[in-house]
Amino acid sequence: QVQLVESGGGLVQTGASLRLSCTASGRSISTYAMGWFRQAPGNEREVVAAIRFGGRVTDYINSVKGRFTISLDNAKNTVYLEMKSLRPEDTALYYCAASRIRAYPVMKFGEYDYWGQGTQVTVSS
Repeated sequence: QVQLVESGGGLVQTGASLRLSCTASGRSISTYAMGWFRQAPGNEREVVAAIRFGGRVTDYINSVKGRFTISLDNAKNTVYLEMKSLRPEDTALYYCAASRIRAYPVMKFGEYDYWGQGTQVTVSS
């Protein structure tokens, strides 16, 4: 079993950048597919980005393509979400998650097995 802890959230202005980190313990993240989700008040949790087991294939929702980048650092057992050109609509609680599925970047909520507690990102206009 893996434990996940997110960090790096904060309050920023429109157009700013942030890098979220998700550090794992208990097992190596190299054995999982990893993903970032977000949930704004009153909304369902939605996937933002995913990276396949092995770290070579990624996928993103359309609204963040070209602005967000998901990456892995296996030596640090950490997955990152680099966010640029932030918009007020990116405001949400951001979660990382781990999936035991290895065949593809996992873009479905129900296919993740382990979750962190989240880190808040607030983008002011």
